Amino acid sequence: MVIKSLNLETVCGITSTLPDNILPEVAFAGKSNVGKSSLINALMNRKSYARTSQQPGKTQTINFYNINNCMYYVDLPGYGFAKVSKEVQEKWGKMIENYLHSSKVLKAVFLLIDIRHEPSSNDVNMYQWILGQGYQPVIIATKLDKINRSQIQKNIKVIKQKLGCVKNTVVIPFSAETKQGREEIWTLIEEITSGEENCG
Repeated sequence: MVIKSLNLETVCGITSTLPDNILPEVAFAGKSNVGKSSLINALMNRKSYARTSQQPGKTQTINFYNINNCMYYVDLPGYGFAKVSKEVQEKWGKMIENYLHSSKVLKAVFLLIDIRHEPSSNDVNMYQWILGQGYQPVIIATKLDKINRSQIQKNIKVIKQKLGCVKNTVVIPFSAETKQGREEIWTLIEEITSGEENCG
């Protein structure tokens, strides 16, 4: 997809009202520091549109990026960040829950998992919870450039087993450094939002 226009249109905090969008949305979830902003920047072909940070827990809002006036990328707050109080974590959780529950145009949820490590209990809970909301998450295995090629399939198998992935779950290995996996993710997003004018 050629990005002709890009706009951070809505930023929702804990007390904000979610936008009643008409265009299709695809959401990105993942624990803090898994590379969510880097992925979104790579997909949008921008270096630093979504703010990346060495500090986990930076995304504390739900950010709606309007792409080509035909769809939205929805960046959800990172979860499982230890330095944030339990109370704030719970509020973020409620905010994500409210969004997944109330969006009428959400087409898919992408769950980012670090390919180097076994999924955490937070990852497992998030995966099962997204399933419970009626969505089958697409798994993006991030930080692909940090492991040897020979480890890829083994690590993907561990991710699938640990999460308890349902049959036919799509897992796409991705590197923000090399952009490997970007085209695959784009193709999937285009299929998911197909039929939308101006997309493509």
